[in-house]
Parts: sequence; C-alpha cells; structure tokens
Amino acid sequence: MIRFILNAFGVVYTFITLGLIGTAMMIGAIFWMYARDLPDHEDLASYQPKTISRIYSGEGRLIDEFADERRLFASAEEIPDLVKQAFISAEDKNFYTHKGYDARGIVAAIVEAVQSRGETLRGASTITQQVMKNFLLGGERTGERKIKELILATRIEKTLSKDKILELYLNEIFLGQNSYGVAAAAQTYFNKTLAQLEPQEAAYLAALPKAPSTYHPVRARDRAIERRDYVLREMFDNGYLDQAAYEAAKAAPLKTVQNGDYPPFSVSLPPRDYFTDEIRRQLSEDFGEGEFFGGGLTIRATIDPEMQVEAAKALRRALEDFDRGQGVWRGTGKRIDPATLGDEAAWREALSAVDVARDIDLETPWLPAVVLGVEDQRLVIGVEGVEGTQEVPRTDTSWFKGDLFQNFEPGDVVHVRRMVSDDDGSFIRWTLRQVPEVQGGFVAMDVNTGRVLAMQGGFSYQHSVFNRATQATRQPGSSFKPFVYAAALDSGFTPATIIIDAPIEVDTGGGVWRPKNASNRFYGPAPLRTGIERSRNLMTVRLAKEIGMETVAGYAERFGVYDRLEPFLANALGSQETTLYRMVAAYAMFANGGERVEPTLVDRVQDRWGTTVYRHDTRDCVDCGDPNLPPGVAPTIVSDRERVMNAITAYQLTSMMRGVVERGTAAGRINLGVPTAGKTGTTNDARDVWFVGFTSNIVAGCYMGYDRPRSLGARAAGGTLCAPVFNEFMQKATAKYGGGPFKVPPGGRFIKIDRYSGARLPDDAQGEHVVAEYFRLGEEPIFGLGALVDGGFAMGSDLPLFGRGEGEPDPAAPAQEVTTSTGRKAVVGPKANFGTLSSGGLY
Repeated sequence: MIRFILNAFGVVYTFITLGLIGTAMMIGAIFWMYARDLPDHEDLASYQPKTISRIYSGEGRLIDEFADERRLFASAEEIPDLVKQAFISAEDKNFYTHKGYDARGIVAAIVEAVQSRGETLRGASTITQQVMKNFLLGGERTGERKIKELILATRIEKTLSKDKILELYLNEIFLGQNSYGVAAAAQTYFNKTLAQLEPQEAAYLAALPKAPSTYHPVRARDRAIERRDYVLREMFDNGYLDQAAYEAAKAAPLKTVQNGDYPPFSVSLPPRDYFTDEIRRQLSEDFGEGEFFGGGLTIRATIDPEMQVEAAKALRRALEDFDRGQGVWRGTGKRIDPATLGDEAAWREALSAVDVARDIDLETPWLPAVVLGVEDQRLVIGVEGVEGTQEVPRTDTSWFKGDLFQNFEPGDVVHVRRMVSDDDGSFIRWTLRQVPEVQGGFVAMDVNTGRVLAMQGGFSYQHSVFNRATQATRQPGSSFKPFVYAAALDSGFTPATIIIDAPIEVDTGGGVWRPKNASNRFYGPAPLRTGIERSRNLMTVRLAKEIGMETVAGYAERFGVYDRLEPFLANALGSQETTLYRMVAAYAMFANGGERVEPTLVDRVQDRWGTTVYRHDTRDCVDCGDPNLPPGVAPTIVSDRERVMNAITAYQLTSMMRGVVERGTAAGRINLGVPTAGKTGTTNDARDVWFVGFTSNIVAGCYMGYDRPRSLGARAAGGTLCAPVFNEFMQKATAKYGGGPFKVPPGGRFIKIDRYSGARLPDDAQGEHVVAEYFRLGEEPIFGLGALVDGGFAMGSDLPLFGRGEGEPDPAAPAQEVTTSTGRKAVVGPKANFGTLSSGGLY
C-alpha cells in the first residue's frame, strides 16, 4: 500500500514537475518571441519630451508661449520629494524595491478580477511599466502589450536609475486641461511651481493620471476630493506624512484655478498679439513646426512693450476715427438668445461664450455687452464683468445714421467702453464702440539693426489674426517713388536735374496709358527734388523711362521690396504689390546711409539646454571681453553689413524726403522736433494709403485700406490718414530713443539752389525758395534748364516752364495746348478737361 502511494505520488510529482517545466518553457518561448522585435528601450536615456516654447521681451518678461502639449520639463533633482512621494503612493508604492514589475500586485489584481467575475479590473502596472506603455508601446489593452511591457520594464530597470525612470514618468503623463507633466499641471491647477505645492495639492495631482476628467475639480468635485484623500491616506500609511500633516491636508478644501480660487497663469501674460504670432509663423518656417511647438525654445524678441502699446493705440485711433466718420453702425454681428435676458446669470453665461474681441484698449478697455432693452433715448445694457445693468444715452449714438430702434434689438452683443474725464479719470458714461471695417498695419524698427520694436497687424488680433503688416500685399503707390529716384541719383542724376512735368501717353500693348498727377494739373520743368516733395507722377514716369525700368527693378529687388519687379512703367508709381514690412525695412537702408538691414522680430533663440541656435546680430565686438576697458568707454563693434547704395545717394534721397515732411505732401502732419524724412503713398481711387518715414535711428510705416480693396473716399490720402499715425507713435519713440541730424557722408559739398527752377544761388542766399543740395566732389552739376530731361516724351512749346509752388492757377490765364509724344493735342490750364487723360495711375 505504501509502495502504491509512493508510486502515485511520484507520478503526480513527475507530472507537476514536467508541467511546471513545460509551462516555464512555454512562458519563456512566449517572452522570447515577443522580445525579438521590441523597441529599443535605451533610446529613453536620451528622450526629449515635447516642451513649451516661450517668448520673452528684451527685458526678460515672458510675453507668450506656444506648445502642442503644454509641458514644462522638470529634472528629477527639481521635482520635490513631496511630489514624488504622492505619485508613488498613488501608483506604485513598491517602486523603489521592485525590478520593474510587482508580482504581488499582479496576483492580487488577477484574484480580484476572478472573484468579481471580471467586474473589477484593478490595474497592476508599475510606474516603470507605465513609462514603457506611454513611451514605447501605446495604450491598447491587450495581453500582447502587457507581455511586451513586462519585458521592457525589466530591461529599463537595468539601464536607467529609479530617479530617471520617475523623471520620465512625471514629465510625460497627461493630467488634464492640456497639461502634460507635473510642472505644467501645478501651474494649470494651482498657478504654483512644484516647490510651492502643499501636500493636499500634490495628492490631487497624483489622483489625476487614472482619469483626469473623472476627477475634475469643479464638475466632479466630490469624486476628486475622495480620490485626493485616498492618496493622502496612502502617503500617511507609507510614512511620507505624519499624523498632523495628514489630518491638516485631508481637512483642507480643494482650491484650484478652475474653481476661481487662484488666478490662472495666463493672466500674467499679455493677450496674444500680431507680434508674437508673427514670430510663431516665421520660426515655424525656419525651425519646423515640430521643433517650435515642442522643442522648448527660449526666444528673445526684439519687441519694446511700451512702443508696442503706442503703435496699437496710434493705429487703432486712426482706424476708429475714419470708421466713425462713415456714419454707419454695424456692431459685432453677434447675438445671444433674447429668452435669456430675464435671468442675469443666464445672459452673463451666454455673453461670456460669445466670440468677440476682448483685447482692445483704446482710451479705456473695450468690454463686450448685451443690449437688454431699447428705449427712445437710451440703450439698457449688461456689461461683462460689471455688476448690475448700465445704459448708453441716445446722445452717444449721434455719429451714426438712424435711431436706436433701427439699429438695435434686445440680445445684440456690442462693445462699450468707459468714457472718463481727462482731468481726473472719473467715470462719465458708457459709450458704444465698434471694430472698424477699414484695416491697416504699422511697423517700427531700428534703422541700424533691423530690430522690430513694434508691429500692429490690424485693429484687433482677436477680431482678425491676419497680419496686414507682413501678410497683406498691397500697392505702395508713391511710397515706392524713392527707389526710382535712388536709381536715378546713382545713374548720374543730381537733385538739381530738371524733369518735365507734362502729359504722357504710353502704349502698353493693351491700350494707351495716360498717367496723371493727383492734382489733375501739369507744372512744366522742375528739379528732381520736386518730384518727391510734391509726389509728381508724370516726372517720376519720365525719370523711370529715362533710366530704364530694368534699372529701377534692380534697385527695388536689391532693397528687398520685391523678389521680382516687373519692368513696366506703371510700376514706377507703385502699382505692383508688396508688404509694409518690406517697405519699412527698405526705408531703413535710406536712413542708415545705404547699408543692408535684415529685419527681425527675434534677437536670439536658445534650445532647451540653453545653447544659442540663432542670433540676429552677427557683428563682432572686438573688446567686449576686455576687463581693462576704461569706464564710460563703449566696446568697439565692427560691422560687416553689405552696402546696397552709395552713402551720398542715401543722404541726397533723405534730404529730399525731409522736404516731403517739411513742405511736401506730408507738410503740417509731422512735428517731432528732430529731423524727419518720409514719403506718402496713395493709390488709385485711394484704395490704399501709406506713410513710411524715419529719423536718424527709427523707421516706421503705416498702411490703411479695406481688406477687400475699395476706395477710402475722395479726401483720403497717405498724408491725411497715415502720417498722423506715424507722428503720434514717433512722438513717444523720439521721447524715449531720441533723434538727431542725419549723418553727412564724406566726399561731397553743399550748393544752394532755387528749389523751383533748379538754378544755382549764391552761398549766402536765403528764403523759402532756397535749398542746400549735397553734390559729389568732382561732379560739376548742370543747373537750370540745361539739365532738362524729358524721358523721351514730347512737350508742348507753350507749356509753362515752371511755377512757384502748388498754388491754384490764375483763373484768368488762358488755356494752353500741348503736344503729346504721339502727336495728339491736349488742352491744359484752368479750364482743361482731363477726362481723356485719366489713366488710373498712382500717386
């Protein structure tokens, strides 16, 4: 009997042994099979998670940030023990002792699943396994993935330290609210750094990895607190919190940004604007979108925040003034359900959800409001963020046509702002505002470095993100003319060269083009200077014809105004489209004496490790590192900038453009107290108006027009609309940055001439007709009519040779007949009819 029992036991033992061996071999085979094609776990040693790219102002203030995944990387050394302990307690309390997987946890999870017949599936993954899943395998719930996860977990434990594995985990996990990693989550939920977190806050973050939306601090507050308290209890049981700390943390309320207990981090940032969005657009192109949105770049912008505010204010004021002058109320075009107006909480919630601009500050901030009632003499409104109901009196709406009942209905969403006293800032009343239909752009930059100090691409970024400073291509009109004159001055012409202002006919192949001056008058021969000061179209076309449009095109392309300018005569008047950004950069080269400037919105870009990967200023500082540099002595900086035009030409052109400001098409609009030069531009039917100007150190330009081009009106012009924007901004800029005389280059001499006739005058001549022109040494200029250029176009013999100024012609003077280059006759003078001479030219 005993022998039988022993034999039976031996058989069972053999079967068990063989079964275990077989099972082990099968498991080993399975692991071997799945281990063959696994991802390389060693790549995690050099893993670079996606992190936020941040933009800083020149003063080091954070002004914007961009990210696909909002993550702030924190090294293991930077993550406080409290945070590590919270997550270990919540996710893997044996983290520091296991070898990548927790066998007891796996068995317990299996037993619990069997006992509950599959209703309870408790996770048994360690932090190491979750790292493998998140980084290398994906999130599918399959047995195959679990096997691979176990294999990789054991491997990575042999490759990386526990702290490195924990670092990967705590920086990679998604914790809700578009926050990845604990550092970003601490900022998102509590507006704190990791070091500032209290135990109950660290425990709440550790409660989120399972299902962030399930434990939302507002929508699922009770469940969130329950899960937070569970983590706190685990921290206490594991010895990370003492009794007093545990009780205090458990009793603490769940305070979060989402519940309004803390201000969100975003309130510390200015609203996103055209400047930082243009940086995003340019750097995404240069570095690639993946690197920009996930590379953790640190970007030092060129922006001057103070000047950016002034640029926005100046442009907005001009656009709003023009819009109100049209006398039409359009409003926002947005409405909320009138049924909500009887319940203040309901209409406030509905108003907060309406997509209207909230980034406008002109005199005072513009606020969204809803019309609650329309009466004969007032609008009853509810204003976002302002308690109670408010009103707008009928007198505030006198600037637009129609009464209140014609223009408003209950439920309309409008913009309002506080009207305040200029004396003490006291409140006067609420006033209606609307985003103008007309748009525009403004750019200001340093003439020597190309650093963009301010950029405004429209009235409101939140209303329209399209950047009209860099993306809108428009006709520059007469603001392009300085490039024609620059080409002429480098081609042997002088400021005293006489150009004929008389009718022109050009056979374009598709018809006859007959350009005209803005005044619809002809002025006969006049010096080159007059062509710019008075923006004479006919003089400019003659000049372009004389030197050749290929030459003009070469200059425009060299200055970066165009990649390719078509060599048509009409383009001498600025009919080919370009951007304000390009025009301002090109004018900077006039201002700095003719040296190339590469415009930039970014001074420097550093990667996530602090290595500089881009620096705009490539000049060499010879003695910046010299410790013996005497106090008050500036370092020597050597520039290697390319010269794009002769320095004397640049000065001559600058001098002529000073005439535009002092007595030409911008006269009376610019008053800065420092030497200023510039050029207006107004296109056909005033569809686009421009002014670009500069002092000795700052260049700035303004453009205004409708996004779908149409006339701004018969009285619109660059001098009346854009020059005041330039002047308002530059008054602030010159107060901050100063300004001085334009540098006179060597190699020339001043000679006084009559600015009407071009005749040479004595050195002691004085008067409003006298101007000192700068001529090259060795150049013997021809003065008066001996220097006359007709551009190849004929002129009637009885056309007046020149006139003193731009005054109205004598009404008693007889009409005169001129002969065009084709032999046709045209009548000019006080009673001339220019209908047959209209060309659609630009001025």
